[in-house]
Amino acid sequence: MFGSLAQAGKYLGQSLRLMVGLPEYDTYLAHMERTHPDQTPMSYEEFFRERQDARYGGKRATCC
Repeated sequence: MFGSLAQAGKYLGQSLRLMVGLPEYDTYLAHMERTHPDQTPMSYEEFFRERQDARYGGKRATCC
């Protein structure tokens, strides 16, 4: 019971962060590890700046 409640809380938190535009650094790190293991991932500060630029600066985010 508590496991499913914790999972629901995790999904709710992730949804709320996405709704207000907060980037999901842990998801990015997992993606980089899974699909680009030969590349060094951005630091949190670099990642946050890149997401801000992609959202507000008109730059297009690129991956893959």
